Amino acid sequence: MKDRKTTRKVYILSGAGISAESGIKTFRDNDGLWENYSVEEVCSVQGWERDRQKVSDFYDARRADLEDKEPNRAHYALAELKSKYSNNIVMLTQNVDNMLERAGCDEVIHLHGTLTDLRCENCKNEFNVGYASQKGKQCPKCHSDKVRHNVVMFGEDAPKYAFLTALCKQADMLVVLGTSGQVIDTASLAKLIENSIVSNLESDPSIDQYFKTCIHEPASTGVDKVTALIEEYLILENQVG
Repeated sequence: MKDRKTTRKVYILSGAGISAESGIKTFRDNDGLWENYSVEEVCSVQGWERDRQKVSDFYDARRADLEDKEPNRAHYALAELKSKYSNNIVMLTQNVDNMLERAGCDEVIHLHGTLTDLRCENCKNEFNVGYASQKGKQCPKCHSDKVRHNVVMFGEDAPKYAFLTALCKQADMLVVLGTSGQVIDTASLAKLIENSIVSNLESDPSIDQYFKTCIHEPASTGVDKVTALIEEYLILENQVG
């Protein structure tokens, strides 16, 4: 069943926690990527300007590592929900992987870019390379060989953050899954939205206190509670009306 008649907007913001169970390393885990790299080296404008090859190699490795990963229950559940209420669900993610899309989710807004795409520095065209290295790649539009990873680095603009402004104005419900709130201040967003849900593996009182509902368990199991609460909220409008 698609698009039940409801005008409510639910903004879902996901982070690394929903992909961790697919074997995709997060940066802040004890055995995460920060153990082998520093943010200044590979994820900042300064690092890029200092050593473009090192940064390119880093993202080539991340892209190759992604190829054999599979979506988990959290990705599939969110994709199913988006399909069922496509006009009501706005799917935002901090993740640069393609797990939501591979689970069948349409219209995913990647706030920090996409790992499987490259971006032309000459004409700004974005193009898909799948899981291949960027070595030897040229822009298919202008044929420039000045191409780079399509992931937002610290120190540069994130154009898709405009959707966070839209969230503040349009969201009737905010749902946050698998993100620490250290990159995007989810607590501040929750203060603006009356109906809110946070689902993370571990509790964080500094964030949880601003959410109406808190769920603390792995994303693959917590997602069922999250989607049930969202559906209840969307269906309730019809019953009230």
